[in-house]
Amino acid sequence: MKKITILAAILTVFMSCGEKKSPQKKTTDPTKSGPLSVDVRVLTRDTVAESIEVAGNILPYELTEIRPEISGRIVSLNFKEGSTVQKNTVLVKLFDGDLQAQLKKLQVQQQIADKTEERQRELLKINGISQQDYDLSLLQLNNIKADIELLKVNISKTEIKAPYTGRIGLRNISLGAFVTPSNIITSISQVDQKKISFSIPEKYSNQVRQGMKVEFGIEGNDQEYFATVLASESVIESQTRNLKILATINDNKNELVPGTFAKVNLTLGQNTNTVSVPTQCIIPSARSKQLVLYKNGEPKFVDVTTGIRSVDNVQITDGVQPGDTVIVTGLLFIRKDSKLKIGKIQ
Repeated sequence: MKKITILAAILTVFMSCGEKKSPQKKTTDPTKSGPLSVDVRVLTRDTVAESIEVAGNILPYELTEIRPEISGRIVSLNFKEGSTVQKNTVLVKLFDGDLQAQLKKLQVQQQIADKTEERQRELLKINGISQQDYDLSLLQLNNIKADIELLKVNISKTEIKAPYTGRIGLRNISLGAFVTPSNIITSISQVDQKKISFSIPEKYSNQVRQGMKVEFGIEGNDQEYFATVLASESVIESQTRNLKILATINDNKNELVPGTFAKVNLTLGQNTNTVSVPTQCIIPSARSKQLVLYKNGEPKFVDVTTGIRSVDNVQITDGVQPGDTVIVTGLLFIRKDSKLKIGKIQ
């Protein structure tokens, strides 16, 4: 019985040793299985432009807070909220009864001073008075005239007028209220023409010029709007490193509302006589950027200088010429001694 058990164990060991190991999968190197098939592109002259999208804000062409120049009580409000008023329309009238009384008093004093000056002038002709006496009477007359002019200016300040034709906002003061120069009565905005403000990164600051066309859109509206660059800030903001730009909107329909958020699209650095390659063709290295050219079935690595970059393509400013054949695919497997064949010309 023991012999049978020992024989069975020996047979089991031999059967285990005789089993074949499963073969391992071999990895294939595409560079050693014949010429590598690659897609290429023949370079031609192209138009390349860099576009950036920034946030903008629509503004009225002019916006003014209406404040009184002097303190006083409001006796008349001559505007409706949200209405359009013409330039120099009297919007608010302040109480000026005391100033009018002072004006009448000075006007009476002027009449007396006029007659006194006239008599003194006649006496001076016959040497009835000295030149000094006449000069004093003339000085008094001129002082009264100056006081009258100053008082008229103060009276004019009791009438608050529209500085330009525009739309009135909401009023913050009621009839009969006492106001000071710190109080905002209402606001007026020139909305028949509008502006848009936006900021761009400092690296693009030299590419934006006065008169440049700007395209923008607003939320919930598929229509494209256009504006013309009016001016830029004189300095770059130190906190954000952005340059503020102001543009005049070309909107004849007057349908844009000031304060609306806008998406501004700027096309910068457009070049109509250049070459470009797909972005995936660029091989970055420590000190340069390279492209792989197809030359008689072999690769040629060349250093290039890049320029404007778009979503899919990048401009090449130096290193290649129109007519060169650039390899687009298979770049990870290409070596300097690789053999190549063209699969597809893009």
